[in-house]
Amino acid sequence: MTTPHTADIEAGEPTPRRTPALVALDLLRGGLIGTAETVPGVSGGTIALMTGVYETLLTSAGHLIAGIRTSVTDGLRGKGLTRAGREFSRVRWGIIVPIGIGMVIALVTMARVMEDLITEHPETMRGLFLGLVLASLAVPYRHAIASEDRRGRDGSWRAREWVIAVIATLATAVIVSLPGGSLEPTPLVLVPAAAIAVSALVLPGLSGSFLLLTFGLYEPTLAAVNDRDLGYLAWFALGCAIGLVSIVKALQWLLEHHRRVTLVVLTGVMAGSLVALWPWQDADGARIAPTGSIAAPLIALLVGAGIVVLTLLAEHRFLLRRAAIEEVAQAADSAADAADGS
Repeated sequence: MTTPHTADIEAGEPTPRRTPALVALDLLRGGLIGTAETVPGVSGGTIALMTGVYETLLTSAGHLIAGIRTSVTDGLRGKGLTRAGREFSRVRWGIIVPIGIGMVIALVTMARVMEDLITEHPETMRGLFLGLVLASLAVPYRHAIASEDRRGRDGSWRAREWVIAVIATLATAVIVSLPGGSLEPTPLVLVPAAAIAVSALVLPGLSGSFLLLTFGLYEPTLAAVNDRDLGYLAWFALGCAIGLVSIVKALQWLLEHHRRVTLVVLTGVMAGSLVALWPWQDADGARIAPTGSIAAPLIALLVGAGIVVLTLLAEHRFLLRRAAIEEVAQAADSAADAADGS
C-alpha cells in the first residue's frame, strides 16, 4: 500500500503541490515521529515508514548531507557552490521542513507527557505501541512486494527472503532484550551514545530511546530536554549529527541499489522490536507473564492497530482520488492540445 510520498519516491516523479492539507498532514507526521522518539521501544523510523515518509526523509537527508559536505570541500578549494546547490535543490524542503517542525514541537512538548504516561500506565502504553508496530509490519512487507510488481514480476516473498527476515527478527530481538546499563553522561560518552541512538531514527524497528535506556542515558537525556540543559543537548546533538552522516548515505544507497532485500530486512527488524513492547515487564525490563487486568493493554493494542489500518486506508483512498483527478486533468489538457492543433 503506497502513500503519496512513497509513490513519488518510487516513481521518481516530482513532489505534488504542497496544499495546506498536505502541510498539516506532514506536521502531524513529524509530531508522531517526535513523540515516538520519546518512548523506549518505539522507533521513530517505524512511524516514518508507517506514515509513508521514510524514504522521502532518508533521501532528502542524504542530499542535505552531501550538499553540506560539498559546500565545505568546494568552498575550501575555491570551486564555488554549484555542486552543493544541485544537492540542496534535490532536498524535498516542502516535506521535510514541516515534518522537522512537528518533530521538534513533539519532542519538547511530549517528553514530559510521555514520561508521566509511561510511569503511570506502563502496560497500557506498551500495549498501544505494540499494536501500532504490529500493524505497521504491512508497510515494508507490501513495499517489498510492490518493488517486484512494478517490474512485471511476481512480488511474493521467496524462501530465501523469509529466512533473511527471520534472521533480522532474531538479531533485533536479542538487541532489544539487552539489560539496561548505567553510564556517566560525560561528553566522551554522550557523543558516541547519541551517534548510535540516532541510527535508530533511520532504522525502523530500533528505538533510539530504548538504546539510550540500555546505556543508562534515557532518564538523563529526557531530563535535559525538560530542563533545557543546553550544554548536555549540544554534545548530544553533535553525536546525532555524526551518526546521521555515517548511516544515512549507506541506507540511501541500499534502498537505491538493493531495495527489495533492504525492505525485507527492515520488516524483520520491525518484527524483532515487538519483543521490547510486550506490555508486562518487571522493573529491569524483562518480559513476564500477564498480571492483573489484561483488558486495558489488550484494548490499547487493538486501538493502536486500528489507528494504523485506518491511516493506511485513508492515505490509499487519498492517493486513488488524486490519481483520478490528475487523469481527468491530463485528458482535458490532451483534448485542449488536440483542439489547438486542429
